[in-house]
Amino acid sequence: CFECCIKCLGGIPYASLIATILLYAGVALFCGCGHEALSGTVNILQTYFEMTRSAGDVIDAFTMIDIFKYVIYGVAAAFFVYGILLMVEGFFTTGAIKDLYGDFKITTCGRCVSAWFIMLTYIFMLAWLGVTAFTSLPVYMYFNLWTICRNATVVDGANLCLDLRQYGIVTVGEEKKVCTSSESFIKMCDSNELNMTFHLFIVALAGAGAAVIAMVHYLMVLSANWAYVKDACRMQKYEDIKSKEEQELHDIHSTRSKERLNAYT
Repeated sequence: CFECCIKCLGGIPYASLIATILLYAGVALFCGCGHEALSGTVNILQTYFEMTRSAGDVIDAFTMIDIFKYVIYGVAAAFFVYGILLMVEGFFTTGAIKDLYGDFKITTCGRCVSAWFIMLTYIFMLAWLGVTAFTSLPVYMYFNLWTICRNATVVDGANLCLDLRQYGIVTVGEEKKVCTSSESFIKMCDSNELNMTFHLFIVALAGAGAAVIAMVHYLMVLSANWAYVKDACRMQKYEDIKSKEEQELHDIHSTRSKERLNAYT
């Protein structure tokens, strides 16, 4: 039983396991906190900036937020499946290397699958870099708003304003801004909703960064596995050629022995 447990533990791809845990943690933080932060943003825009949804098929800020929520659902489902696939690939690659001299044979299809995963993971890494850069934008916006609220309480009589037209949330013709002298701005700064949404976006940004690190980790693991499998294939071919030559030498030696025996007889 102990030997069986040691064999099972030796076949676990620990590097892929660590990368999978990091990927799931990053995606969970990004999707969960990002979804709640977007919901909080909708409430802030409707309550304190007095924005309403546009009628018809006009694409406004609320429509874009709904689209981002659906994208988050897709990202969560896609990377849950992709993490499982990468983990399975790690198990098969580890098993192929461990059982090099056994019955398991490394096929060309397996090497092609490993190369395909390397290319796909590289593309996903670039995509997560873009997601991280995009997630930093609402963090920057909320940091500006949080700074205005803090400065308004420190400096008496300061007339500071936040105009949504500066961030492209509304069109130039619409004037949606709040100033420190207004009652809605004071309520917004005193509410826990602003502080919670700001910190949720920060955690979502950290989750996207963790997903990028997981993709880099996966690239390192997949590249190492590819190199090991390629080296193992060469070793496998060498062993096959060596055993074939030894068999031919043995056959030649047996034939000569028989010929000498027949000549002696």
